[in-house]
Amino acid sequence: MKLLIANKNYSSWSLRSWLLLRELAIPFEEEKLSFTDPNWKTSVLSISPAGRVPVLVDDSLVIWDTLSITEYVAEKFPDAGVWPRNREARVVARSICAEMHAGFPNIRAQMPMNIEAQLPGRGWNAEVKAETERIIAIWTTYRNQWAHAGPMLFGAFSAADAFYAPIVWRFITYGVELPPVAAAYRDTICALASMKSWEAEARDEHDFLSEDEPYRTHIGPTTPMS
Repeated sequence: MKLLIANKNYSSWSLRSWLLLRELAIPFEEEKLSFTDPNWKTSVLSISPAGRVPVLVDDSLVIWDTLSITEYVAEKFPDAGVWPRNREARVVARSICAEMHAGFPNIRAQMPMNIEAQLPGRGWNAEVKAETERIIAIWTTYRNQWAHAGPMLFGAFSAADAFYAPIVWRFITYGVELPPVAAAYRDTICALASMKSWEAEARDEHDFLSEDEPYRTHIGPTTPMS
């Protein structure tokens, strides 16, 4: 299989599918395109009619959208642990993934994923606060409920952890203070070898996408951004 992704510094949607495959040791080939490439849209449209990443290609099949990719991988590798094995946990995991997929518009708009930046306090408003409190409640509830089974939201790593991983980076970049259980979960996700690998490559990109940089000004190719 081949997974088409975009900039690791910015592309939160790409991170979801990439992290899921890496953490579950599902073999795939990575192809990365840059948002700053003038042929970006054409390149993606040549593979997927949606014109967005991530896109998973498996022989003649083209699967786009993170939820669809997740379900396809779960069907193709039923023993990989894409979803929790416990029925109750599996139902809830699907629900909170759908909630993340469709919701939290204010965090997305005000706190775009930007791994190389440190922007504490930026983007904070009442709507972001409310969405942050909902995420903290999700993390706290299921970490407490499933702590006996392991360190992830439902014990073992699953799609739920992959879907919330971009939020971890947002909370770090924008300096969001978290209560103990949520902070411990954030740190657990950051400690994953795959997350460290993604972070290292994101920091090496040195691309600059103005629409994802509402708080920094690009001065020049060799000049630090402020």
